[in-house]
Amino acid sequence: MSETVVRTRFAPSPTGFMHVGNLRTALYEYLVAKANGGQFILRIEDTDQERLVEGAVQLIYDTLKEVGLKHDEGPDIGGPYGPYIQSERRDGYKEAAEQLVQEGKAYYCFCTPDRLAKLKEKGGESFIGYDRHCRDLSPEEVQKKLDQGQPYVIRQKMPLQGTTTFHDAVYGDISVANSELEDQILIKSDGFPTYNFANVIDDHNMHITHVVRGSEYLSSTPKYNLLYEAFGFEVPTYVHLPLILGEDGHKLSKRHGATGFNDLVAEGYLPEAIINYIALLGWAPPSNQEKFSLAELEELFDVKGISKSPATFDYNKLTWFNGEYLRDMSLEEFTERCRPYFDMVFENKDYDATVLASILQPRLTKLTQIPEMIDFLVNFNKQYDPQLFVHKKMKTTLEGSRDTLMRLFPLLEEMTDWNKDDLHDLLIKTAKDWGIKNGQLMWPTRIAISGLGVTPGGAVEILYLLGKDETLLRLGHSISLLSDFIDQQPEKVD
Repeated sequence: MSETVVRTRFAPSPTGFMHVGNLRTALYEYLVAKANGGQFILRIEDTDQERLVEGAVQLIYDTLKEVGLKHDEGPDIGGPYGPYIQSERRDGYKEAAEQLVQEGKAYYCFCTPDRLAKLKEKGGESFIGYDRHCRDLSPEEVQKKLDQGQPYVIRQKMPLQGTTTFHDAVYGDISVANSELEDQILIKSDGFPTYNFANVIDDHNMHITHVVRGSEYLSSTPKYNLLYEAFGFEVPTYVHLPLILGEDGHKLSKRHGATGFNDLVAEGYLPEAIINYIALLGWAPPSNQEKFSLAELEELFDVKGISKSPATFDYNKLTWFNGEYLRDMSLEEFTERCRPYFDMVFENKDYDATVLASILQPRLTKLTQIPEMIDFLVNFNKQYDPQLFVHKKMKTTLEGSRDTLMRLFPLLEEMTDWNKDDLHDLLIKTAKDWGIKNGQLMWPTRIAISGLGVTPGGAVEILYLLGKDETLLRLGHSISLLSDFIDQQPEKVD
């Protein structure tokens, strides 16, 4: 007898953006399958027709592709158990529900929305669900209502006594009193199945062995189990994942920051950093290692490492991960990732992308920081504070900086080949010739041509990136600025 192949499925509803909670579920489902040599299935659950969002299905495809979660079967690539879109399997759900009706395990419910609303209103806070009003209608009454064309739903007959127990790979054995279970709807009045019912039918027909989902579905699991039992299906392995909370202890939402995958990418986070980070939201690796490629996660992932406790989404930690990934890139790849942001700043002007990238790579934690960090190269703030020239450690003063710049100006003006190596050699040789430390020349030079106390890159890189003409314009302005500022200072009294 052949060993059962592990099969998991990601079954999102196309109702909007991809939340990090959904993405983590997809990742864990993928890892459970791949760590066991199994198959990862994509299924689109579009039974809630009123909440469908145009373009959401394509967004699901694009997100999975971008993060590297390649599915083995799905609506776009097919497979042996299709179709993989629930609305295209509609007839099968109705037949399955009617089978339960014939076996006395489900029933037609003709209660109107108005009656149900009044029932809920009357029950108030103590309302626990449907009162089973139609559960014991006689076959004659049911047939009469059907012949009259009265709208109906199909509900499952839940046991009224005893308990339902199920085993979860993370939370262990959980028992729920059957008296707490509502007679759940299987088929809605529009003919579409409910989420819970369609899940069970599809998971069985697609040979899903492991159902991985958020712990918020723990309370629904007894209903799933009773459906499996009603049909005589084999119950899958349940793997419920801990909640993801914001730093305030509440469930992660937009008030905490970006929660959608695309929103995080738009904020400058790399897909591979996002995946690495969310892999650790509720799962502990077997070692202290934190940085994992997807291939490494496929090798190491084990359900035993999943925690019962909620995980906190820490944006600072995600930012740290992102910086690590940026620094680990080759300069060529990093440059290409940066290029759209460079173009945004320089527009139609020429620039050296490789040099720009080389000074940014050690400093960046998010790609979106680039425009602000390099804006000074195209927009010089002429009204900067001259006190920036004063630096105790560098032993630079206002007067000394002005004199240094005035002496440096003609040397730069005489240069004919404006390249990084020659600029570096000139500054180093000049400092030596003048008998000063390198910093006493580099510091005022960098301040004069940037107007900033902190910049990516030093004086040499900035001189090169600005070019000769812009450098001389800025130096001239800064010499004048310094002279005017010094002249306005009160005279020191001995």
